[in-house]
Amino acid sequence: MLIRCLPYPNQYIAHLLSLSCGLVALQGANLHTNICLYQPMNGHLRIKSPWVQLAVFLLVFLPQLLLLFFFSDSNVKIDLTKPGVIAQMKWLQAVSSLTLFFLPAFLFAVFTFRSKYFYFLGFKKADKENMYILAVVCIVLAMPFVFWLGVLNQSFPIPAELKRMEEETAKQLAAFLKVNGPIDVVINVIVIALLPAICEELCFRGALQRILINITRNPWAGIIITGILFSALHLQFMGFLPRMFLGIVLGALYWYSGSLWTSILAHFVNNAVQVIAVSYAPKYIDKNPEFPVLLAIASGVIVWAILWYYQRQSTITYSKVYRTDELTPHNQFLA
Repeated sequence: MLIRCLPYPNQYIAHLLSLSCGLVALQGANLHTNICLYQPMNGHLRIKSPWVQLAVFLLVFLPQLLLLFFFSDSNVKIDLTKPGVIAQMKWLQAVSSLTLFFLPAFLFAVFTFRSKYFYFLGFKKADKENMYILAVVCIVLAMPFVFWLGVLNQSFPIPAELKRMEEETAKQLAAFLKVNGPIDVVINVIVIALLPAICEELCFRGALQRILINITRNPWAGIIITGILFSALHLQFMGFLPRMFLGIVLGALYWYSGSLWTSILAHFVNNAVQVIAVSYAPKYIDKNPEFPVLLAIASGVIVWAILWYYQRQSTITYSKVYRTDELTPHNQFLA
C-alpha cells in the first residue's frame, strides 16, 4: 500500500483553496497586531510561552481543516475519465500542500519569531555531516518494517463507511499515478513526493513538534505525539500505524540532527520510492508488499540501531534548543 497517499484527493480542495487563504490572512493580520502590542519581546521570540505558541499554531492551522471538513462530500463522485480532470487534480494537490501545511507553518513563524523565520523552523545545517546519508539509509531500511505494519493495520476492523472512502481514494490515486511516459513520473514525484516532504515537515516537525517538545519538556514525548497527529491528520486509517511510525522516525531524525533538511530528505526518499514503484506496479497502491516476519523485525532493529547511533553523535539537547535567554548570534544555539 502506498504509505504516502493523497491526503485530500477529492474536488472539495478547490473550495478550500478559495476561502482558506483569505480567512487565514485576516486572522493573521489581527493576530499579528495583538502579538506586537501585547506580547513581551524575548530576544528572537515574539512569543515565549509554548502554550501561546500552540494557540497561535492552532489559529492558523485549524481553519484549513475546518473548511476542508465543511466542504467535503464523500458522496460526490469524480469522473476520472473526463479529459483534464487528472491534470487539475495534480494542480490542486500541489496547491493544497502549500495551503494546508506550508502556509500555517510560515504564519506561525512570522507571529512567533522576530526574524529568520525559516532558520527557526529548522532550515539549518545538520549537527554532523553524515546525518544526511544516515537519514536516507534509515528510511530505506525501515521499509520492510513499515510494510509489515501496513499489513497489521489492514487486519484491524474499521467502519464500512471509512473502508468505502479508503477504496474510493485508492481508485483516485490509481488514476492519479497512471503514467504514459517518464515526464508523468517526474510530475508525480514532484507533486506527491517533493512538495509534501517540504511542506509537511515544515508544519509537523518544524512548527508543531518544536512546540510539543517545549510543552512536554521531553523530546521523545513531543516526537511521538507529533507522529500520532501526523498520521491521524492524513485521514487514511488503513495506513495509520505505518505512517505514525514514519512520523516518529522523521521526528527523531530532525531532533537529533537539528536540521529539517534531514527529515525532508528522508520523507522525500520514502515518498519517491513508493511513487515510482506504484507508477509501474499499481497493484501496490492498496496492497502492501509481503516480507517475511523475520526480515520485518530485522528492519525495525536496524532502524532502532541507526537512531541510537544518531543520538550518540548528536550534541542537541533540550537546553540548547529552548534556553533562549542565552541565545546569541555566535554561540551556535539552535533556538
